[in-house]
Amino acid sequence: MQIETAAKRLAELGHVTRLAIFRHLVKGGKQGVPVGEIQAALDVPGSTLSHHITRLINVGLVVQRREGRTLYCIPQYTELDELIDYLKEECCVNGCSEPEKT
Repeated sequence: MQIETAAKRLAELGHVTRLAIFRHLVKGGKQGVPVGEIQAALDVPGSTLSHHITRLINVGLVVQRREGRTLYCIPQYTELDELIDYLKEECCVNGCSEPEKT
């Protein structure tokens, strides 16, 4: 992953509302979550929600699928994994040890 892509994705996840949306989607699974459910769960106005979802789509972290009248948002786990791997790829290259998990 290029540093520019990582920076854009992290910037979008750096907003409280977008991070809450993405976390909700990740919990929802690979089948996706209806937009109406996201709106109800997070109590975000429709136009604001649409804006934030569009920003997550633009950096490749979310895609949408329409089934009839329902619009689903689907988290892109591969892209999330790539971002996490990018952040960890140079972990401990200088011989440091990972912190113990508590």
